[in-house]
Amino acid sequence: MLIEMKNIRKSFGSNNVLKDVSFTLSGGEICALLGENGAGKSTLMNILGGVHQMDDGTIALDGNQVQFSTPAQSQEAGIAFIHQELNLINDLPIYENMFLGRELITKRGSLDLERMIRETEDVFQQMNVNLNPKTMVHDLDASYKQIVEICRAMMMKASIIIMDEPTTSLTDQEIERVFTMMRTLKDNNVGIIFISHKLNEVLQVCEKFIVLRDGQLVEEGMVSEVTTDDLARFMVGYDVRTEPLLREKRVGSEVLRVEGLTYKHTFRNIDFSIREGEILGVTGLLGDGRSELFQVIFGAEKMSSGKIFLNGKEVILKSTTQAINHGIAYLPRNRKENGIIKDMNIFENASIVTWPKFSKRGVIQTQQHEANFEKQRQALRIKMGKLTDSINSLSGGNQQKVVLAKWLSAGPKLLILDNPTQGVDVGAKEDIYDIILQLAEENIAVVVLSSEGQEIIRICDRALVMYHGVIQGEVAGEEMNLQNIMSLATGGQLTR
Repeated sequence: MLIEMKNIRKSFGSNNVLKDVSFTLSGGEICALLGENGAGKSTLMNILGGVHQMDDGTIALDGNQVQFSTPAQSQEAGIAFIHQELNLINDLPIYENMFLGRELITKRGSLDLERMIRETEDVFQQMNVNLNPKTMVHDLDASYKQIVEICRAMMMKASIIIMDEPTTSLTDQEIERVFTMMRTLKDNNVGIIFISHKLNEVLQVCEKFIVLRDGQLVEEGMVSEVTTDDLARFMVGYDVRTEPLLREKRVGSEVLRVEGLTYKHTFRNIDFSIREGEILGVTGLLGDGRSELFQVIFGAEKMSSGKIFLNGKEVILKSTTQAINHGIAYLPRNRKENGIIKDMNIFENASIVTWPKFSKRGVIQTQQHEANFEKQRQALRIKMGKLTDSINSLSGGNQQKVVLAKWLSAGPKLLILDNPTQGVDVGAKEDIYDIILQLAEENIAVVVLSSEGQEIIRICDRALVMYHGVIQGEVAGEEMNLQNIMSLATGGQLTR
């Protein structure tokens, strides 16, 4: 199948999101669609997927002009869209999600559950995915939800698959599995549009690329002729730093210390401390227990045993409210599920944590909130329309910045950032890194949880590497390199 999108234009109100964008994709091609958050990538693909209608331009499939008024029309034409916000229903098992909207029926008119389970098993086997089709979706972590989405697209025998950030929350092993799936699809003449901010992945798996900036097509070509630095420059319009962000470290007194912290079967006997002005990285592979560890420290879960000390005094945190009152802030991973409240606007999302702080006799002082958010908006360079616009009107990276602004406005002493640059473009990443360094300068203790070794090396003073719920080792200085981090994360030892 050949897709041609020509002179596509799209505005939302006065915001011109796409300005005369054209591109083509043939069957058996893997094309990277790149650009900063808010550059128009998702809007362009939503037009192809029938979610939005274009204001102007044409779409042709194999030379025949088409227009998709609904996602169902796009699917019928052989286009599958794996969204960044996963379209799975948590309260259904995997096999029912796989056949959502196209359920198999027996001759008697009832659901043919056995056949749906069997066909789901067949796809999983073909894809080398070890999942039970009867598992409830809410029991899966984000990576497996992503894999279910990919298998569902394959089951629909799509000729074109749009993958919007498909590897954001996957481990290296799972990413390799997805890439293997993509290469199999390519061999079967399926065309793939791959949207990703991980430029090294683009070099690994894509043949061609197109770059959008501010709604315009600014660059296109073959991946074999460019480097990640070239792609980053095309995206933001200037050279992007990649070296470690060196700084003069001024470490103050101890902010947090944990001793023998244990939680169910997730992690055990954890000991570490962090001081004012320090940036501590915590890394490992998926399932290492790092997120759960800091959810316990934030009072979201109750520890099984151990001690937590804040500023030298032992505390027992029974709720997140207590943790916030003690000066702890926690930016969770999976922004869509845990970070934003979709029914609230931008301003409400940005100010919800500090409603008690800026209120008199139970009345919220809106002006103080607005002044506070305006400072954060400028510092974080949040691209947005009106304060009262829906949080869903923002790109993923700008939503992430709003979540960060929300916690910064609480004035924390300890800031825990779980995958702070997940789904964020290279330019926005640099903005967030600058904010992290600035916070450390202001004597805040910052913990960065990340599965990206390169990110840990760039911004952290030292890093704890976890493996199956224990701290396998600590690295700092010259020892903080990808080889050592990977060795510890897979259960090995440091080779000094």
